[in-house]
Amino acid sequence: MTPRTTRRTDAHPDLTRPDAGAPLFSTWRVGTPERQQATVEAIAATWERRPWPTPALLGYHVYTGLDGTTLMHHSQWASEADYEAFVKTQRQERVDEIDTLVPGIERLGLDRYRRYRSRERAAGDTRVPGLVVAVRIDFEPGAAERRTDWIGEVLRALAGTPDDHRGLISAHFHLSTDGTHVLNYAEWESEPVYDAVLAAPGEGIGDGGEQWERVRTYPAVKGFTSTRYRHAVGLLPA
Repeated sequence: MTPRTTRRTDAHPDLTRPDAGAPLFSTWRVGTPERQQATVEAIAATWERRPWPTPALLGYHVYTGLDGTTLMHHSQWASEADYEAFVKTQRQERVDEIDTLVPGIERLGLDRYRRYRSRERAAGDTRVPGLVVAVRIDFEPGAAERRTDWIGEVLRALAGTPDDHRGLISAHFHLSTDGTHVLNYAEWESEPVYDAVLAAPGEGIGDGGEQWERVRTYPAVKGFTSTRYRHAVGLLPA
């Protein structure tokens, strides 16, 4: 069978794919906005020069951090075993070529997840996210089982927030396989809309309501870290 080629796409990934058994996220630090763009192009060109590695890789997406220094990578795998097989046979040649094109990339680590639940976009909602906010919620040691309860609290709070002015398109909650944290991959209309929502108590996300107070003060949570991104490129099998 002829290997499938690799193609670029501007389309955002579908985080709810049932066949994505192993969503992986990682971060690279590259230093400047110019190096961000050069690295995105190097990644895409490196992958396009090779056949798609395996049907078990459903898609690979790269995002530029609005801090001007980082990239987020999101790959959707059928299983972790499929990813490990790729690492053994095909990953290093791609890494070497990218590093030749853009020397000095700092790779900050890879996190492995299982998607647990989502606040999916409403039926008929065709908005293209202008902003992706990755929120990491760290939990106290030994509190891995509390993570699903906390996600339930967030989804109940979201359900009580009016839809017409929130600006949130979707939110996808992932459990880290090491038990330490939750990752919320949230799609927003735009950065100005997101900022306006954060700055407007009583009008949605983060307001002073009782349900949101339970989310913020949940006893097993150590802290929150959020990072803003824009989707730069997607890579898919042709």
